[in-house]
Formats: sequence, structure tokens, C-alpha cells
Amino acid sequence: MTDDRHDDSNGEPDATTTDARERRSSVDGGGGNDGDRNRDTDNGEERGETGSEDHDGDDGGSMRPGDMMLAHPTKEVWVQYAVISLGLWLLASAPTLGYESTLMTWNSVISGFVLIALAGFTIYQESGYANYANGFVGLWLLLSPIAFWAPSAAAYANNSLVGVMVITFTVLIVMRSEMEGPTIPPGWSYNPSTGAQRAPLIALGILGFFASWYMAAFQLGYIESVWDPLYNPGTEGVLTSQVSKAFPVSDAGLGAVAYSVEALMGFMGDRRRWRTMPWMVAFFGVVVIPLGFMQVLLVIMQPIMVGTWCTLCLLSAFGMLWMISLTVDEVVAMGQYVVRLMRQGDSLWTAFWMGGTIPEDEAGVDETGTRPIGDSPIGEPFWGVSIPWTLLGAMALGVWLMLSPTLFGTTGLMADSSHLVGSLVVSFTVIASGEPARAVRFLNIPLAVWIVVAPWLFAGVPTIAAINAVIAGALTLVLSVPRGPITDRYGGWERYATSETVDRLNPLSS
Repeated sequence: MTDDRHDDSNGEPDATTTDARERRSSVDGGGGNDGDRNRDTDNGEERGETGSEDHDGDDGGSMRPGDMMLAHPTKEVWVQYAVISLGLWLLASAPTLGYESTLMTWNSVISGFVLIALAGFTIYQESGYANYANGFVGLWLLLSPIAFWAPSAAAYANNSLVGVMVITFTVLIVMRSEMEGPTIPPGWSYNPSTGAQRAPLIALGILGFFASWYMAAFQLGYIESVWDPLYNPGTEGVLTSQVSKAFPVSDAGLGAVAYSVEALMGFMGDRRRWRTMPWMVAFFGVVVIPLGFMQVLLVIMQPIMVGTWCTLCLLSAFGMLWMISLTVDEVVAMGQYVVRLMRQGDSLWTAFWMGGTIPEDEAGVDETGTRPIGDSPIGEPFWGVSIPWTLLGAMALGVWLMLSPTLFGTTGLMADSSHLVGSLVVSFTVIASGEPARAVRFLNIPLAVWIVVAPWLFAGVPTIAAINAVIAGALTLVLSVPRGPITDRYGGWERYATSETVDRLNPLSS
């Protein structure tokens, strides 16, 4: 493979790659890496520098990213004193803020002691594991108010905010160090892990958190009503329905925890986290994609199971759909890299938790500067997402189907079918706007067939509603077949994302 791979379409060297080469050269003492052999700190096997190694810029040694992350907390001692301060705050605030619950009071006191003990262990025993254990204490502080149905708003707010701060100190801050090596995955035309790429996810996560937190306050009894501008009192009906009561804890509170975790994970790691933190990208993908889609399905079922919509729930679900489409690319890049490490001899466990690096001459080529909008801050957050007019039309048809029962006076099973199928069409189409997930649009095809057939299976459907369904179903089918343009390259994933064979060789197949 020649160095031409590192030139963009204008014939200029890729600045990111050039800088990385200079850093690598300085670490190697000015020499090449042909003769250098590094010791793999995980399994003791000798590996070349082009293997799954990375450099620790602090001590000049050779460490994998996972090892570096375990070492970072012992170098950020001030973070541990901040955690100790939060532990002391829990000890002092629990008996003074009026928790109105012995269980919540003792939970805060015990959590405070655990935070102090683990932070002290991190300082004096230089244990990175103890630091990250405190991160789980922070997660528990987020969960505990809804697990114990905290009777006091002060207890809920205090534990939630302290939990967020603990996670920030023990995970976000100690993982903020910039790693060495290429930033663009092999065969890709952009980096899916930049801060700008994550910015919309963080923003949507924060908005979802406050919306869910507000609804949880109603379920837990802190406020007497919930604002709903479109379906009043639809939100209250949903939050007090038998579906919500079936959960052992506040379902809105669970949503708030999920959104807070998503927002916090959006801040974790640097722009190389697709290869340095596979575990984090995988967990982030699980929280956003399958769990997020489950939340969307629950919202979609509201008019069928509860009999009304919830405005805040709809907004949260729509935001979650866009989070899914914006997350898929980074998850794909991470998965490709883990497969690469396994083909080089790593176990799944080692590849997943330790990550690694790639040779400079195998990194992807930044082609973002060739776009009409270039690499502007406005366009960067949405690299990997495009909305062809066909998908836009399918979205509009999905919304039309959701509104059709009201417009045409359909009731019963036909109305439920229109609500459900229309919502699913919108959901699949929004997800398919993410180019690595473009093949998801094909899920609209069986839905389109059902839209056409359904009016003839249910009794009492008005003729105009049946004609509308046939036309809408046929148009949905036609609009869901074309792929639309694919702007970027994804290291061979195009063949799966678009169900088309590509001529380029997948760099991970060898």
C-alpha cells in the first residue's frame, strides 16, 4: 500500500496522519519502527509497533490503551480528593436535607463512606480499579432514588447530581487524555468519534434527561401536574396508566438515568475512542440502539395500550431515533476494529477491553474537505447521515398514516394499525438516514404491504380511508426501495449497509 492513501482529493497530505507520524518518530527517537519490538503488556507476546500497541506519552513506555486508562487515575490524584469531598457532602446532606426516608438516608451515608474509602484506596494503593469502582457508585446514586421511591425531591435531586459528578470525576476526567496514533478507521473517509460528531448525541441526551426527570417528578409525587401542550392531559394519563404501574420503579425515572448515562458517555474518550475504548463504544451503542429502540416502541404503543399520546414522550422518542442514526457509524467502526485485532491474534476479551492502534499506512483518508460544505463545524456533527428525498417522502407518509384515523374517522383495529405502522415507518426511515444503517429502510417493505392489505381485513373501514391506505402503502413501498446517495466510505461496511456489492476490498478481511 502506498503513501498515496494518505492524500486527500486535493493532493495535499492528511494533516492528522502527518502529525501522528511526527509524534511517532519523536517517540521512537527519530528512527523507524522496522526494528522496534514492543512487549505486549497483556499477554507477554512480542508484537511490532504496528500491532495492537500504543504509546504512553508520559513515561515513554509502550502500553495498550486499556492499560493506560488503568494508570491514569493514579496520576490524577486531585480527582480523588474531589470524590472524597462528594462523599463528605453525602454524609452531611443526608440528615439535613429532609430525606423523609430512613432507607434513603442510610443509602446516602453508606454511599458516602464507600466513595471516601475507594478514593483513598486509589491514592494510597495506586489502584485504577478502585477509581472506576467509584464510577459504579455514582451510577447507583443515580438509580437509588427511583429504586427506593424517594419521598423527598431533595433526596432525588441530591443523589442524582452527586451521582453525575462522581461519574464525571472518576470516568470522564481521567479518560480525557489524548491517545497517540491515527484517528480515521481503515477504509473510512472520516472519523466517527470526533467531539463534533458526538455533540448532537450529548445535546439530545441532556434534553431527554430533563424531560424524563420532569415526568419522574410527577410519578414520584413531587409535583401535582405535568405540562402537555398538545394532548393534555395525555402525559398524565400515560404516566398513571397500568402500563407505567407495571414497572416496579418509575419508568420515567429509568428513562432519566438512561439519558444521563448516554450524555455522559458522549463525553468519554478522545477522537480515537473507536479503537482505544471498544468497550465504551459498545456499551454506548447498547444503551442508544437496542434499549433506545425499546423506548421508542413503548411510546409507539401508547395510543393502543393507553389510548392517548404524550407530547414529551413523543419528543423524547423522536430524539432517540436520531441518536440511533447518529450512533451507528461509531459502533460499526469499533466492531470492525475488534474483528481486526482478533484476526491479529487477540482474544475477544483482550481486544474488547484493551483496544489498540493501527499502522499509519493503513489509516483511512480524510475526504471531508472535498464536500460542498467542507469540514465546517456546521456539517461535521452530521457526517455519516444523509436524507435522500425518497426517505424524506417515506417519513412524511409515516406521519400521514399516524394522522389518518383522525382525518378519516377510522376507529378500532384499523386506527390502531395506522398509529402503529405509521410510527414504525417513521422510526425505520429515520434510522436508515444513517448511511451505515441504510439497509434498515427495507423493513418498510413488509409494513407497506400490510398498509395496503389491512383495510380489507378489518370491518367498518370507510372507503376513503381504504383508498388512502392503498395509496400510502404503495408509495411507501416505492420510496423504500431506492438506496439514495452514500456520501462517505465505511471500510467495506457499504456492502452490508446498502445490500450492494462494492468493488473496494474490505481492509478487515485480510
